[in-house]
Amino acid sequence: MTPTIGLEIHAELKTRTKMFCDSLNDPTEKHPNVNVCPVCLGHPGTLPVPNKTAIEDVIKVGLAIGGRVNEVAKFDRKNYFYPDLPKGYQISQYDKPLIEGGTLNGVRVRRVHLEEDTATLAHGDGSASLVDYNRAGMPLMELVTEPDLHGAEDTTAFARELQLILRYLGVSDADMEKGQMRIEANVSWDMGTKVELKNINSFKAVHDAIEYELKRQKAALESGEKLTQETRGWDEVKQKTFSQRSKEEAHDYRYFPEPDIPPFETAGFEPERLHAALPELPAQKRVRFAREYGLNEKQTEILVSDLATANYFEAAMSELKEDFPDAGALLLYNYLTSDLRGLMNQEGVSFADLKVTPEHLAHLAGLLEEKKLTTRQAKDMLVTMLATGDDPEDIATSGNIGVASNEDEIGAVVLAIIAENKAAVDDYKKGKMASLQFLIGKAMAKLKGSAQPAMLKELFERHLRIS
Repeated sequence: MTPTIGLEIHAELKTRTKMFCDSLNDPTEKHPNVNVCPVCLGHPGTLPVPNKTAIEDVIKVGLAIGGRVNEVAKFDRKNYFYPDLPKGYQISQYDKPLIEGGTLNGVRVRRVHLEEDTATLAHGDGSASLVDYNRAGMPLMELVTEPDLHGAEDTTAFARELQLILRYLGVSDADMEKGQMRIEANVSWDMGTKVELKNINSFKAVHDAIEYELKRQKAALESGEKLTQETRGWDEVKQKTFSQRSKEEAHDYRYFPEPDIPPFETAGFEPERLHAALPELPAQKRVRFAREYGLNEKQTEILVSDLATANYFEAAMSELKEDFPDAGALLLYNYLTSDLRGLMNQEGVSFADLKVTPEHLAHLAGLLEEKKLTTRQAKDMLVTMLATGDDPEDIATSGNIGVASNEDEIGAVVLAIIAENKAAVDDYKKGKMASLQFLIGKAMAKLKGSAQPAMLKELFERHLRIS
């Protein structure tokens, strides 16, 4: 038997206003029912007006995955009754979506269309549910794949790549934990009875829910049980799926053309212009980073998986190559992804608020490359740079910070450390190499990190041979 999985992925678009009205599209609004108007509340007699930017955003996504922009598209009414749907129907797209076709990660995309989001329900103690219409009418992109996926790993990889593309295009933040990207997986064996997994709010949950559901279905089929087409949720605590309701078919929604919005020609949105303006996409950036900077696959992926990190790295590399032409990318990469990101996480600082400019990090790497700073000094200096935003060259000058190079002065410290640590010296002479590192650490502390470890190692070995 072969697992077959198809995806339906929704993403909230980052437009200023909602899909069919002028109410603000603000997913961060905490006060309920603030960003509302008669249109998104579904008052009788109101007329929807499509959001041009949202249409352009979906066209961009389609072009990015090699999809075909339909010459004529239209909106349709998807009819169902639920408290989160103020009109009693949702304006969506059915038989003439904006985009058809395309591929991503080798998976065929069936369509990408545009619709409006629903309101948000807050369930209390069971006696009542509250409705917040701030989200009602937000522009929502839906991408539907063919059932070309065959396991939890490739499904998760597909969803992550789509999230990256949405962020690179700037059309959606696609934050799953905030509900800005929602994944529904249709899971079956050998294209048989499919089960739709809904309400999954993290990539880990996507992976785990699919793995569990495949095992559940396989066990049921092998025991002769007949599966039913249904919608199932994911219980994070119990780590299992659970039945929600029978699965609706398209005819259950009684689609018909939206009478208030006539079909429209997409040529008016200039797909050629949108295609020419597409940014470098993740797959292209991976190839270029590996080629230009000599980074391996893992290093490249760490940079590409966060656009802000990738942009910062590129800006710093440009400065580094200008001032220090012989410097390699690996040193800068390590200080960015390990030391600087570590400090940023510790202090809760984002790239938007970061005082350490790409130029300053490049200068720090350059000073290390030219051996004007030790690694210990550079790490300490980075802490100061994070707090003040000062250039490392200015910090080095004002603090008289640099590499100690006077061999007689350093040698005197080495001899003092040998005299003070007889036990470690004896251990070293017995073959315990860790004792040498201990002695070097002691000397480095006394010199406040100003000596190069290689010089200290050479001096210790020389004096220990004759002591």
